[in-house]
Amino acid sequence: MRHVIVIGAGITGVTTAYELALFGYQVTVVDQHLYPAMETSFANGGQLSACNAEVWNQKATVLKGLKWMSQKTAPLLLNPSFSLHKYGWLMEFMGHIKHYEANTRETVRMALLARKRLFEIAEIEKIEFNLEKRGILHFYHTEQDYKIAIKVNDLLCSGGLERHAISNAEIKQIEPTLTGNYYAGFYSQSDATGDIHKFTTGLAKVCRDKGVLFLFGQNVQSVEQNDAYIRITCAPSSENMRANPDERLELQADAIVVCAGVGSYQLSYLLGDRVNVYPVKGYSITVMLNDEQSQQNAPWVSLLDESAKIVLSRLGKDRLRIAGTAEFNGYNRDIRADRIQPLIDWAHRNFNISTEHVIPWAGLRPMMPNMMPVVRRGKGERVFYNTGHGHLGWTLSAATAAMISQQVAQAYPVNE
Repeated sequence: MRHVIVIGAGITGVTTAYELALFGYQVTVVDQHLYPAMETSFANGGQLSACNAEVWNQKATVLKGLKWMSQKTAPLLLNPSFSLHKYGWLMEFMGHIKHYEANTRETVRMALLARKRLFEIAEIEKIEFNLEKRGILHFYHTEQDYKIAIKVNDLLCSGGLERHAISNAEIKQIEPTLTGNYYAGFYSQSDATGDIHKFTTGLAKVCRDKGVLFLFGQNVQSVEQNDAYIRITCAPSSENMRANPDERLELQADAIVVCAGVGSYQLSYLLGDRVNVYPVKGYSITVMLNDEQSQQNAPWVSLLDESAKIVLSRLGKDRLRIAGTAEFNGYNRDIRADRIQPLIDWAHRNFNISTEHVIPWAGLRPMMPNMMPVVRRGKGERVFYNTGHGHLGWTLSAATAAMISQQVAQAYPVNE
């Protein structure tokens, strides 16, 4: 039986392991953390959102970023301190502005395929993850923002998305708990929400039942590639307190799939490639709806506020996830109070709920300059990548996992 190593136990790594196991491969998943879904897959915005598939490569995004540099509470924040990786990435980002429309359409196509596949997996494997198929409501505060959004909506629909315009009155009908006044919006009834951490950990259990081996608390130190196999050497990560720090673990396989999120940048160099993933920090809060009034006044329909760049998802009876902001600040994972407070303030502006019990979180989105995931072979014959999903890892992973698994199967058929 052929053996495939998957690096990374987030949503992309676990879905990839699952698809490879279905093909019949022996699969080993390696991750630096002690549990699955402990990085960007831990507490994201929760949206399975084909309606949010627009790539960011526009001149307007660059201009807004420059304007917001001095505003600590701005939706997009760029630390101006010099970093070759950061500024090189930004130059490449601007170079892909010409591909904005084509990449947006392709992202919509993948998102629709992924949504269908994720629903299939959840049903087949009986995974409970607070799935809500109530659609996503995208609202706008001004006529100017809405006019721009009409063009974006036309582009998204040209990629296959079903999404229609709604008035302020219809916004309140769809989600009556909203307390603000809005100009207009769009509603994607077929989009959904769910708890990414619950899904990933649930699918990891399914993978174990199918024979997938998970090796947690391990960092890849070196790689040996030749015509017959690929071999990696791992050392205990800083979290693996019970392991001997001098101990080394060697794994040999027929192929390796890198699903390491923001760690893919360094790993790709180790493997002889360049995968220009940059960590773009996002923040979220989980509002614990501990009182009956907050539970009644919290929305069930998922929301996206265009001006604030904030998304909301209901995760069961007693949790509300609110997420947003994009911060270019390297691999810094600090949870900043001045970035969390705008999320809390937004909740008060739009709903009559208590925010007495709030859990803050920050994670690093693995973004490529063209805002497209990397789903391809590396220079090495036995190296594959499924990474760089940015803010759409939850939305796209079920499709890209199937895509990369098919590539592995074509290159190294399981029974040969």
